[in-house]
Amino acid sequence: MAAVATCGAGAGGTESMAAATSKSNVTSFQRRGPRARGTDSGGPRLVSIAGTRPSVRNGQLLVSTGLPALDQLLGGGLAVGTVLLVEEDKYSIYSPLLFKYFLAEGIINGHTLLVASAKEDPADILQELPAPLLDDSCKKEFDEDVCNKKPESDIKMKIAWRYQLSPKMEVGPVTSSRFGHYYDVSKRIPRELIETSKWHGFFLPEKMSSADKVECCSLTPGYMKLLHFIQNIIYEEGFDGSNPQKKQRNILRIGIQSLGLPLWGDDVCCSENCDSSHSLSKFLYILRGLLRTSLSACIITMPTHLIQNKAIIARVTNLSDTVVALESFVGSERETNPLYKDYHGLIHIRQIPRLNNLICDESDVKDLAFKLKRKLFTIEKISDALKWWSRRS
Repeated sequence: MAAVATCGAGAGGTESMAAATSKSNVTSFQRRGPRARGTDSGGPRLVSIAGTRPSVRNGQLLVSTGLPALDQLLGGGLAVGTVLLVEEDKYSIYSPLLFKYFLAEGIINGHTLLVASAKEDPADILQELPAPLLDDSCKKEFDEDVCNKKPESDIKMKIAWRYQLSPKMEVGPVTSSRFGHYYDVSKRIPRELIETSKWHGFFLPEKMSSADKVECCSLTPGYMKLLHFIQNIIYEEGFDGSNPQKKQRNILRIGIQSLGLPLWGDDVCCSENCDSSHSLSKFLYILRGLLRTSLSACIITMPTHLIQNKAIIARVTNLSDTVVALESFVGSERETNPLYKDYHGLIHIRQIPRLNNLICDESDVKDLAFKLKRKLFTIEKISDALKWWSRRS
């Protein structure tokens, strides 16, 4: 599986707040002494990595999901060391976009990628990533959509909400130094960016052999091989901190496509009383343990609408840190309902993490809809009339 040379996009070195504090052992009231060249002693408490920023709530290091509006809804971004579960829409039309946004954001910021799939070659997935959008083009796209077929009285409110969910935009070409970028779904990311980036692919059909058997821990062979693959990348490239990275510190972005499908050797989507009902839960439990001790973040798409056992869905939710569900209007009565003509589906923020706590936060923003325009995937707050109709139906 292809693993290309390290990306040329610069990434600054970092230490977590706890690690930096323990190394320097200096309080904010003490003067820092001179630092010898080539050593980390007396360094800053938190040095940012390209494409990251500390949370204003708890100082946790965050990465962008590749969708600035979603970053805002999740409290600023996706926390490093956590799992973002995306519940796929019924026909898997829009969930792959969130998956690709996450990976494209990693390419732009020079992060290392690990792409895993049982149905599509990771190399092909990377070729389909959207291209970064110029900020001025993005602003024009927003304004055109706002003013199109809208009464003048609603335009100001619509613009205010759009820019409330979106970071301030600067006129000029997109740069990797900014947190969160916009992407043009009508264009593909330049091949040169992919060729100069560092990524690892896990394509299950190429990793499996007829001699593979289920291990004693009741994990399916596909899950077992994927865990070993992820663990080796984390340890060998120093993302866990035990084997310091030779170069500047970086983030490992892990993307796992359509986890739980029968292609992974799991039968949770086939019957309510499946033989490997705990295999998926154990996989997520071990995966989250690997993430918690490493500079990595993971996005997983899962067809939860195909899982018949509700207890399995509950366990999967509990083992994920952030849960976002996409509900497409395709094939439903809402597709032809004139009230929903401006949207393509609903987005539900089911769970956001409360780190270092036993319970999870719930999003303060409800009743969200998404729309796929010519270039942009946008998230909006639906009107009161649509709220009433949505709850009634």
